[in-house]
Amino acid sequence: MKLQETLIAEYNDELHAAHSRKLDALTGDIHDLEGVLRKLTDFQIAIPSWALGTGGTRFGRFSGGGEPVAIEEKIEDVGLLHALNKSCGAISLHIPWDIPQNYESIKRHAQDFGLRFDAMNSNTFQDQANQEYSYKFGSLQHVDPRVRKQAVNHNIEVIEHGVALGSKSMTVWLADGSCFPGQLNFRKAFENTLESLREIYSALPSDWQLFVEYKAFEPNFYSTTMGDWGQSFLAATKLGPQAKTLVDLGHHLPNANIEQIVSILLMEDKLGGFHFNDSKYADDDLTAGSIKPYQLFLIFNELVEGMDSKGMNHATDLGWMIDASHNVKDPLEDLLQSVEGIMIAYTQALIIDRDALKAAQDDNDVVRCQEILQHAFRTDVRPIVAEARLRAGGALDPLKCYRGLEIRKQLISNRGLKTAVAGL
Repeated sequence: MKLQETLIAEYNDELHAAHSRKLDALTGDIHDLEGVLRKLTDFQIAIPSWALGTGGTRFGRFSGGGEPVAIEEKIEDVGLLHALNKSCGAISLHIPWDIPQNYESIKRHAQDFGLRFDAMNSNTFQDQANQEYSYKFGSLQHVDPRVRKQAVNHNIEVIEHGVALGSKSMTVWLADGSCFPGQLNFRKAFENTLESLREIYSALPSDWQLFVEYKAFEPNFYSTTMGDWGQSFLAATKLGPQAKTLVDLGHHLPNANIEQIVSILLMEDKLGGFHFNDSKYADDDLTAGSIKPYQLFLIFNELVEGMDSKGMNHATDLGWMIDASHNVKDPLEDLLQSVEGIMIAYTQALIIDRDALKAAQDDNDVVRCQEILQHAFRTDVRPIVAEARLRAGGALDPLKCYRGLEIRKQLISNRGLKTAVAGL
């Protein structure tokens, strides 16, 4: 399914007058509004193929209708999102859930929707029907070298798929760990993992990056072999300059200062990118910005300041991707909300008075520092985000347009009511 630009334009016509009034009210207060709009237009957030269907928990999954099954359908769904918000110009594939049968055909299909292929994702947290050895007790960390070799070979295969599609990076997330004390030797598990990662790293093309993800717990409940940003940073440092840490916002223990973690990794040139989501109690997968929008803003505050200080391109020098699970929402609606939350936080960070903040920091004026940040956070920047979309050819209100056009109803009509996205 492909959206006609004329349909989006018709919806924009209905909203344009009200939008212009809201934008005009902000114009005088925003320094370099045109520069902010250019950055917003350039900023693209990759959509993972597994986020296009209904997610679930250990206790059940309640699939919705019209979910994409084939990789072509997943590309089409990301294309729908991108047509609406003009901020989702990339798709991130998960292997073996999304193995292309014809690379050139798949690339042409993606190009038809204005999409590129973002980071590839390997899978050693599940046993596949045809694999020889089980990952029940780990993969890259496993005590059996045959299991480790199987996992290494899978990751190298993922790189080969990515090269054929034009991707430039791969994310490795490990479920490896232990559920009980004494189950494994921590040092040996990390050494095995590092040895396996070195084999994968050696297979990287020279223009690729390897993102090492971490997670405090789950599916193992006593230890995770790549359990926090320090362990990921250590591994990435030992591997070499093409290896970076990937920060998933939900993969931290409660009250972790993620913005400080981001700042240090950026300082050390070891921040590879993000998986955006949100969480309330533990784990992740909620809509980005739905629970802790101020934290998301503070993370972007550090990102904007740190990237600007290093002369980095906001849009291309880090990897930006959503990683969420939509248990009770329409997945495409949830993704539209997440992208909106991310773009709002980014815009708020862009309008911070950096000179005033630095002066207040140099004077140890704690009250003034807080006021400067909270002034930006409390500014309703939604008209700026909408204006960037409008200029790029998207919808002023993507969610309203999605619902008004009854896109889910059309997807159900085309694909059926009983479908389920692969892998979940």
